Amino acid sequence: MKTYRKYFTTGALIWAGCFIVFLFVYMIVLAPQKKSRKQIENQLAEKKQIYNSALKATQEETRIWLNEQIENLRNKLDGFVIDFEDSANLTFDISQIANEKKLDSFSIKGKDTSKDSTDFKYLCENYIDVGFTAAFNQFAAFLNALERHWPVIFVDGFKITRSRRDDPGHKVNMSLTVFVRKRQP
Repeated sequence: MKTYRKYFTTGALIWAGCFIVFLFVYMIVLAPQKKSRKQIENQLAEKKQIYNSALKATQEETRIWLNEQIENLRNKLDGFVIDFEDSANLTFDISQIANEKKLDSFSIKGKDTSKDSTDFKYLCENYIDVGFTAAFNQFAAFLNALERHWPVIFVDGFKITRSRRDDPGHKVNMSLTVFVRKRQP
């Protein structure tokens, strides 16, 4: 029985030693290869996708579809941008909306745009300050009308000063922004 125990102990020690050696070889040799293989497979998948996209782009149907997509995006852009020539009418349009909503003490003025923070080649921002006195429902209706206006008018911020009890309306100041297409030389 002692000889079997001796053989069993020797076999277990050899097996454990081989396991440790194989684990060490796996950690040093095979694990890094597995990582690099996975990385190479990802790069191959990217290149295949680029190749398939390029191959698809050469087909006539794809070019027609892409041109349609570009035209749709240009039409969407026109909803957000006003031409430079039409930007002068914008204050008049906002004043008409204010008259329709029956806002009191309405004033509108353009802000100085010399500190234009946008570095866009074809667009600039037009800043407008609006002030008026109105009840909350009138303010909400005016804001809703501005949001539905073409081109899109962005409300940068507004400040509502609560009125006294005997005054019917609250004093509102709004900062508006509109994207304007720059003049092309």
